[in-house]
Formats: sequence, structure tokens, C-alpha cells
Amino acid sequence: MLNPCDFEFINGSFCVYLFDLRIRLGQMCLFDRVAPQELTLVSSVRRYLKETKLNLNNLKTKKASSFHEFARSTNDAWDIDDEEEEDFLSAPRLTVATPASTALRRPRTLRTSPTVKTASAPQFVTCMFLCPGRSCHQKQQSLPARPVIPLVARISDQNSSGAPPMTIREKSRLDKFRQLLSSPSADLDALRKHSWSGIPREVRPVTWRLLSGYLPANTERREQVLQRKREEYFGFIEQYYDSRTDEPHRDTYRQIHIDIPRTNPLIPLFQQPAVQEVFERILFIWAIRHPASGYVQGINDLVTPFFVVFLSEFVEDDMENFDVAALPLETQRNIEADSFWCMSKLLDGIQDNYTFAQPGIQNKVKALEELIGRIDEDVHLHFCRYEVEYLQFAFRWMNNLLMRELPLRCTIRLWDTYQAESEGFSHFHLYVCAAFLIKWRKDILSIADFQGLLMLLQNLPTIHWGNEEVGLLLAEAYRLKYMFADAPSHYKR
Repeated sequence: MLNPCDFEFINGSFCVYLFDLRIRLGQMCLFDRVAPQELTLVSSVRRYLKETKLNLNNLKTKKASSFHEFARSTNDAWDIDDEEEEDFLSAPRLTVATPASTALRRPRTLRTSPTVKTASAPQFVTCMFLCPGRSCHQKQQSLPARPVIPLVARISDQNSSGAPPMTIREKSRLDKFRQLLSSPSADLDALRKHSWSGIPREVRPVTWRLLSGYLPANTERREQVLQRKREEYFGFIEQYYDSRTDEPHRDTYRQIHIDIPRTNPLIPLFQQPAVQEVFERILFIWAIRHPASGYVQGINDLVTPFFVVFLSEFVEDDMENFDVAALPLETQRNIEADSFWCMSKLLDGIQDNYTFAQPGIQNKVKALEELIGRIDEDVHLHFCRYEVEYLQFAFRWMNNLLMRELPLRCTIRLWDTYQAESEGFSHFHLYVCAAFLIKWRKDILSIADFQGLLMLLQNLPTIHWGNEEVGLLLAEAYRLKYMFADAPSHYKR
């Protein structure tokens, strides 16, 4: 595997180009917030590119074709060292019969890349490829602590204003859902219509199973289908999971094993060994059954909404700290299997986001750029003026479906509508991203430098958002979809 730091550089040009390309492709800012020193580095790199007059035009033709090649040639900064890899490969194999069993994992450390030695390249370019945000003179250390999410950022539904729910209206909506769900054959069109504006928590699990296509509309067949699909999933576990440390699947499982602890790290629920083992099994089986894409970083986030929604059937309060191992084994198995199948249904519609070179994401980012250029030219020209590329912030929006930008409770509400839309995850999400970006229009236009803009776009203040804010966002997204998708010439320049 090639490492950019292994090359000999002439006047630092190739070094600077690779680093700038990594920023352009969104690799550095995909999963973690960008630190100010990282953005200072990027600004310095850009100035150096201008001073040395590096001709990037000759490389433009290689950009699209080299996306996958470059991603493969730069290993993820999070990795396990040689000693831990031996522990990883020799670890006892887990059995499905005891999903609540624990496996102690040592904390991950960031691997430090070698220093690039070049006479004319600026000093800031050294050892910054695989450890973005660190100076060569700094010792290896853990990531800076993130602020603790305040109490208002709960998984449970609530409005950010703290206003009491409209009990009469909500009760009426709940009764309507129960009526639809209890009919001999559920009217899925009517169910989608009512789900668009949010699904009551009490009926959300069964509604999601129906809208995702996992459960049949016929009430009499549901229990039979559930039993068959759950048995089928655990059949996959028995057939494939023991091979996770074998040579063909070792790298896939190792990456999953590394990514799972980074999934919602501020919510204690997802740091429980029993929950992490569930996620490992779900992601590994999905990757084995979908070799066209395999496992791609970001897919791990997509399990969490389903897991939380199906867990909510059995947990009333304080889900963030609930001990999943306390549930009956059969209940744990059912939650795991249902999460797997519903996630699979979701990914079937957006799999081109995760295949070779991730063409789905690249196309959606390009479509977002074109859409913003038509609906808000001031914001678009502001990005152009300060050399902010959409791929630098929107790659993560598409790859993780805004899950890194919104609290989990908001993601669940957002997915109510995505499930109700015919192409919610693959098509409507584009307009949600456009509405989300324009939401911060005033803040964007008030910042007049590259570093400040990217810091804002990577740290948008949504921590106190609730159902009200998500509802307004979805309404604006629907307006954009109606005006643009249904009338593509409306914004033609």
C-alpha cells in the first residue's frame, strides 16, 4: 500500500498537491470535526500553491479516475498497531448465542506518519498526511475532547423550545396511525401521507418496518415474515461470521472493528460492548452479502436510527444509558435482525454511494452545487470567491445522510419523512441538504475567509434542534423539490 510520505519530493509540489487533493476529496473532514490548526494548514497550503504556481490544470483530467486510487493509497488515520493487530487476529471468536458477552478493547491511537524531508517545501507540510491537524513537533496524543452534549440533546422526541406537546392533536394522530396499522391490509399510501409530518413514537417501529418494505401490508402474514427473516439473518451469522478473521475478510472486519467505537461516541448506549458487537455483526454480514461495494466508512452510522427505533419498543425513558444486555436474549436478537434488514433496504436504494469511486456521492455533490448556484447565487459566488469547494463539506452530508450534522433525535424525525417519500434517501435528501445549507445563509455571507467558512460548515450549531426545526427544514426542502425537480427550467440561468 502506497503512502504519500514515502515519495521523494521535488520542491514540495507533489506533496502539496496530494495534501490539497485530500482536502478537496473530503477525506480529512468526513468523520470528525476539523480543528482550527487543520484549516490554518489548508490555507497555508493554498497560498503555497499560488506562490509556486503549481499547475493543477494538467491534473484535472486525472481527478475523477484517481478518486478511488488515491483513497486506497492513503490509509485511514485510525488504525491498530502491530501489537494490537496480533490481539485482534488472535481474539476468541464470539458466538451468536451470547450477544451480550463483552470483549475488552484497548483504546485506539493515531498512527504517526514519517516526516517528509524536502529542502524547499514549507515546514508545515511534514507529517500531516495521515495525522491532519498535528505539528511535526507534537507528540502522538488522543483527539481533543469534544463538548458534552447538554441534556436537551436527548434521543427522545421533544421540541427545542421545551413547549408541551399538543396532546389532543397528537392523540388524534396516534389514533389515526393505529387505525391504519390495524386494518387487515395496511393502506401504505395513506400511511406515507400521515408519516411525512412525523410518526408518533409509540407506532414508529412497526411503521418503519412497513414503509421500508421489510414487513408486508397484510396483517396476517407479518408474524410469519418476521420469523422467517430473523431466522434467515442468523443463518447468515452462522454461515459467515466465523470467517471474519480469515484472509479474504480480515481487512473488512478490521475496519468495521475500528469504526464501531467512533459511532455516536457521546451517547453511552453505543459504547456498550453488547451494542458494539451487534453493530459489528450487522455490518460484516451486509458487507459479505454486497461485494460490489463492501463495507465503506459511513455505513456504520446508518444502523443507529433503526437500532434506536426498534429498541424504543422496550425502553420508555433514558434510552441513552439503558443496559441492552438486560433485555431478554430473544428480544436482543429480534432488534438486531430487524435493524439489519431495514438498513439493507435503505442501502439498496443508495448503493451507488458506496461502490467503486462512490459515483453516487460525487454526482449528488455536483447536483447540490448546481442547485445552490440557481437558488442562491450570492452564497454560491461567496464560496467561489473564497475557494470553498462543495466536496469539502457536502461529501459527509451525502455519505452519512446528515447524521454527523444533526442530533440523533433529529435524524430519526428526518427519516420519518424519508421513509414516507418514494425516493427519500436517494433523491429528496439532495433538497434537504440544499435547504440545510441555505438555512445558514446569513452566517455564511458574514464570514470572509476560507478557514472561517469551513469551520462553520463543519460545526453547524444544531445541538439544540428539535422537531420544530426539522419540520421547517423539510418544508423548505419540499418547496425546493416542487420548484426545481418538478419544473427543472424554473431556475435555469
